[in-house]
Amino acid sequence: MLPRVLTDLLEFHAPLSAVQREQRGAVTLLTPGVNVLALNATFLPANLRGVDIAAVLDWHEGQGVPPLVATAGPLVGLPGREVARVRVVQADATPWAGGEGVVVEQVSRLHLGPWAEALTRAHGTPGWGEGLARQLAARLEGDRDFVPLSAYRDGAVVGALLWQSRACGGAAHLWGARDAAVGEALLGAAAGLGGPLWVSRGDEDATGSPGDVVHYSVLTL
Repeated sequence: MLPRVLTDLLEFHAPLSAVQREQRGAVTLLTPGVNVLALNATFLPANLRGVDIAAVLDWHEGQGVPPLVATAGPLVGLPGREVARVRVVQADATPWAGGEGVVVEQVSRLHLGPWAEALTRAHGTPGWGEGLARQLAARLEGDRDFVPLSAYRDGAVVGALLWQSRACGGAAHLWGARDAAVGEALLGAAAGLGGPLWVSRGDEDATGSPGDVVHYSVLTL
């Protein structure tokens, strides 16, 4: 069984992925042309006894992608090189009332190009925006559980967030902002759609209890 924090990320990302594969407690998502780590990783349970790691490696190799794995806490029992960490937290956000020169609006899948460009730019990978927009446009069509939000300042898109509706509140594990004011506006707008709001924060915030921190590592077997 996967730890709760990994299950939370899978609930958000699995509907957005191109391929989903389960193998004895491990779950793999694969999305060619998209650089979102959670969409291209094998999520590992804490107890690896029933997982065929060799089969996981062979599958990744067969797809021509690195053997990227996601674990709740540091990788234990397997050699690997950590490449990123995120912390899943309940956002301390109140519904956004506007201000700071930022406007947040819901956008349709037809406007995912600028949305994806703003998101990938916020994470320092602008070249991946087109592929992300193409993938999400196909997945979000007719899916009412996801709502894309764009933040604007002086008419320019300066932030993006994808909100997922849940039975109790919502989640936003794909989001990015040019600065803190834009981030506050995006999270506040998402909180207004339904709270509590669960979000992923970058590695600079990835401290605290091990169960809240997801470690992405490339296996080096």
